[in-house]
Amino acid sequence: MKISKRLLLIIGIGVFAILLFTLYRGYSQAADEQSQLSNQLTLAKSRLAGLNLEQLSSRQAELEEQLSQAASELEAVKVMLSQPVGSVNVTSVLFDLAKACGVEVIEVTSPGPTTENLEGVTCSVIPLTARVEGEVSNLVSFVTRLNSHFTTGVVKSVTINVLEATSSDNASANIQLAVYSYQGG
Repeated sequence: MKISKRLLLIIGIGVFAILLFTLYRGYSQAADEQSQLSNQLTLAKSRLAGLNLEQLSSRQAELEEQLSQAASELEAVKVMLSQPVGSVNVTSVLFDLAKACGVEVIEVTSPGPTTENLEGVTCSVIPLTARVEGEVSNLVSFVTRLNSHFTTGVVKSVTINVLEATSSDNASANIQLAVYSYQGG
C-alpha cells in the first residue's frame, strides 16, 4: 500500500495543527497563571504597605515594659510574703493587740500551717480562730487593727454577739484570720 503525497501532507498538517493547538493551550494556561500570580503579588504588596512597622514596634516595646513591670510587682509581692512562717508569732501579736484595744482573748485555735494557692502562687497559711470579749467599740477597733496589722494576713470573718442590750461591756466576737507566707523560690 502506497501512501500518496497528498495524504502525507494532510497527516502532516493535522499533526502540525494538533501540535500548534497544544502549544497555544499551554501558553494560554501559563499566561493565566502568571496573571493570577501578578494579582496576588499586587495584593500582598498592598497589604504589606498597610502594615505600620513603627506602630508594631512601639506596641511591642509597650508590652515588654508592661511585662517587666508585672514581673517586678510579682517579685515585690514575693518579698513581702517571704517572711518565714515560724518568725511570725501570730498568737503573740493577737494577744498584744487585744491588750492594747481593751478586749480579752478567751480562746484561740489553729489547725496549724497549711498551704494554699493564691493566683497561681503557693503560700503557707496559718488559719486561726479566736474568740474575744469586751465592749463593742473595742471589739470593732481590735478587728480593724488586727486586719491592718498583718500585711500578709486577712480577717476572713467576724461575728459579734451582744449579750445584753443594756450593757456595752458584754459582747463577744468570733474571728477567723489567715496569715500567708510565700514559700517558693
